[in-house]
Amino acid sequence: MRHKKLGRRFSRDVGHRQAMFSNMVAALIKHEQIVTTLPKAKDLKRVMDKYITLAKRGDLNSRRLAASRMRDEAMTKKLFDVLGPRYKERNGGYTRVLKAGFRYGDSAPRAVIELVDRDESVKGKEDRERHEAWLAEQDQQG
Repeated sequence: MRHKKLGRRFSRDVGHRQAMFSNMVAALIKHEQIVTTLPKAKDLKRVMDKYITLAKRGDLNSRRLAASRMRDEAMTKKLFDVLGPRYKERNGGYTRVLKAGFRYGDSAPRAVIELVDRDESVKGKEDRERHEAWLAEQDQQG
């Protein structure tokens, strides 16, 4: 029996699971909306809410805890400088999970997990900048 054992294992050991969720948290902070499988999105919701709670606290110890777990300095900075103040007045419920059909290859249930009150302009910003730089480079060459 699995009494008092919270969360799914996803056929991964502890270190792999922690690394997976820290990478997913960094991606969610960066893009403010990601697509993944439904069980991963549901477990990521709990992890992400804890990171935002650390950011709301905002002290040095919270910043060090988040940086050591996430291992992405730029996303830690965004978490504490942008997301912490954004959700300062909100008491929980920082993320939303929306079902998004089934994946083509294996029919796994997919979901979109996004931050509540997210900034719409952040999604795909890096890809647009990279594409525009590539187009500018192509214009200079030809």
